Amino acid sequence: MNGNKNEKLLRLIYAAVCLALCMVLPFLTGHIPQIGQFLSPMHIPVLLAGFLCGPWWALAVGFIAPILRHLLFQFPPYPTFAAMAFELAVYGLVCGLLYRKLPKKTPYIYVSLIVAMIAGRIVSGLANVVLYGMGAKEGTYTLSMFLAAHFLNAWPGIVLHIVLIPAVVIALQKAKIIKN
Repeated sequence: MNGNKNEKLLRLIYAAVCLALCMVLPFLTGHIPQIGQFLSPMHIPVLLAGFLCGPWWALAVGFIAPILRHLLFQFPPYPTFAAMAFELAVYGLVCGLLYRKLPKKTPYIYVSLIVAMIAGRIVSGLANVVLYGMGAKEGTYTLSMFLAAHFLNAWPGIVLHIVLIPAVVIALQKAKIIKN
């Protein structure tokens, strides 16, 4: 029983560290929205939380991070932070669920990560449709806006995440921080 309590406490601590990283990492982009959009620094700790903390803690970190960062620093702005809350929550949830269910081999780390990134982007697109509305009139969210924001303009961040996160997860597995 004591080991189970220790594991729960450890997951809580990892979640808190990931949430703190979500607050700090965007400062590396210097609040330049274009660079932040390209690299998506807040996504990194949420995706790592999926591997470290499991799906439910990672979901919480992902949902809370953009809202808390908006309340503290007014960045990301409204309504971006609202859509990001759902996007990052799905990142953490899907990444954590897949990592838990799939074999702990390197190819499956990539599968967990990429599927989570696609699912989160789809949910963000849906959230933006709700927030902005959908249609051809000005001020609405269109398919071209979705593709530009989540794929065309975000490719540097996508590449960064696909290179960085598996390397960190593999290092954490080797260090026995994440169960292999």
